[in-house]
Amino acid sequence: MKIKTAEKYSAVVIELKGNVMGGPEAQEFNSLLHDLLDQDKKNIVVDLSSVKFMNSSGLGMLISGFTSMKNGGGILKLANATDKINSLLVITKLITIFEHFDSVDKAIESFK
Repeated sequence: MKIKTAEKYSAVVIELKGNVMGGPEAQEFNSLLHDLLDQDKKNIVVDLSSVKFMNSSGLGMLISGFTSMKNGGGILKLANATDKINSLLVITKLITIFEHFDSVDKAIESFK
């Protein structure tokens, strides 16, 4: 998994690429979120358009990130989940926890 960040308007977009399987990348993702909170950047959009596969550890990584942001006074939203990832969110009922948008721009607009 690769992690790429970009600031766009009032949000930070975190693009995940490849297979999201937890492990060392989960620690990197969590550290990134804590760094953003330390910089008072609290509007986060995770772009899932380039994620090919996600296992339960990958889902755990997203849940942990969501919780970290919420506890730090921030908001984490998802954008561009592929059909495969979206069905995973539906099956696990995580779709009811995460705000999900069809595009990064729509997710960013929702912060206003």
